[in-house]
Amino acid sequence: MSAARRDLLALNVGPSRVHLERTDVCVAGTMIPRVEVAIIGAGPAGLSAAHALVQRGVDVLVLEKAHTVGGIARTELHNGYRFDIGGHRFFTKLPSVQHLWEETLGEDFLTVTRRSHIYYGGHFLRYPLELSDALLRLGPWESFLILLSYLRARLQPEPDEESLEHWLINRFGRRLYRMFFKIYTEKVWGRPCHEIRSDWAAQRIRGLSLTAAATNAIFGTNNAKSLIRGFQYPRLGPGQMWQRLCQEVQDKGGLVWLGAKVVGLERSGEHIKQLVVRRDGRTEQLSAEHIISSMPLGELVGQLEPPAPQEVSEAGRNLTYRDFVLVGLLLSRASPFDDNWIYVHSPDVQVGRVQNCRNWSAAMVPDPDGVSLGMEYFCTAGDGLWRMADRELIALAGREIEQLGLAKAADTVDGVVFRQPKAYPIYDHEYRDHVALIRGFLAGIRNLQTIGRNGMHRYNNMDHSMLTGMLAARNALGEAHDLWAVNTEQAHHEH
Repeated sequence: MSAARRDLLALNVGPSRVHLERTDVCVAGTMIPRVEVAIIGAGPAGLSAAHALVQRGVDVLVLEKAHTVGGIARTELHNGYRFDIGGHRFFTKLPSVQHLWEETLGEDFLTVTRRSHIYYGGHFLRYPLELSDALLRLGPWESFLILLSYLRARLQPEPDEESLEHWLINRFGRRLYRMFFKIYTEKVWGRPCHEIRSDWAAQRIRGLSLTAAATNAIFGTNNAKSLIRGFQYPRLGPGQMWQRLCQEVQDKGGLVWLGAKVVGLERSGEHIKQLVVRRDGRTEQLSAEHIISSMPLGELVGQLEPPAPQEVSEAGRNLTYRDFVLVGLLLSRASPFDDNWIYVHSPDVQVGRVQNCRNWSAAMVPDPDGVSLGMEYFCTAGDGLWRMADRELIALAGREIEQLGLAKAADTVDGVVFRQPKAYPIYDHEYRDHVALIRGFLAGIRNLQTIGRNGMHRYNNMDHSMLTGMLAARNALGEAHDLWAVNTEQAHHEH
């Protein structure tokens, strides 16, 4: 019996062990283990697919290259302090996702009031907008100029809304766009707004306009799909959801391999015949009837053997991503602000958002007097921020928290750095053609589906990513759902 075979059986639990024993296959004279469904990635999408399948008694193996589950929605731990990588509000209008969340966490699923501000021009403006606060902070003259700019945009809109810049100007006016969107958005994406397609806005902030924001500010309504007033949140951070879901998958007989990187997908005709996996310094092979992948779409194409046609491979290499660094600061004094997080719309500092972890859940902070802040920096792997030493990043975050007037750099008693590659797929002017080319080619591989944000190169919300996983599971059981239709006409888009 091969080492890979022994490991698979040793890790398996429950009745599916017997089923796996019967389904080894012989490839080139070598017996390799076979499962019904192999899932690449243990983030929200992959675990949702695995959970749906084990409920139906399907043999599932989840392959996760990291050593923890959750992907970008994981929770990191440092000296008892928990940090949410990116800040994840749990809000959905999808009943199947809401039910799964509540069933998984029960009383550990908290209800939290949304509190956030925008930092601009030395002022902290409440967000969602409150009319009295905006007038107080900006003054009546600036407010009048914003309104005038908006009216001009409505009377003479930009004829072409292909770019994010024009899309935003047409809905908010050029003045408000420059104040509240341009600086922050260009921090996130690392490129000018006119180089970003409006697809991102259509997915993320549909239904929001100056009219909607002003109506909300004056009348207290909350019809805009992006302006939620409350959300739910796991008591111990988002990672608690995925750890619990992972445990349920294992309790039902599914396998979850951590530190297992898929380095090859060997195809024959219209099917993937083998997966090549590297873990613990060994390379192993396995076979699966169905494969569901949430690995970045470009990486997936690069793992195919024989390789995809040149134009498809090139399209995969041309898909781009924005990366992310979270600097966790532990402070020695009382909480400096009441928000969940603050959006930093200032070119004078590099930080994009500041989380106050306690204000998401008190259990994120072990010491009742402790304070932990998550300073979010958007960057590109290999650039100056990404390569900066941890101690330098912690020092930078300390200086910038003081520059924002939220705390003193000297209040920092400890710090930690977490890096997240490929956090956000970028919607540049060419991405749509690249994705279409890849989709067309992958459609010819009958036992492969792609799910989730990176697996589809779409800026899906967490609930939409989970829905793609659930529907992919149903497809593996014989149904026929179009995963690419998810998050095209959904009713809610978080911002």
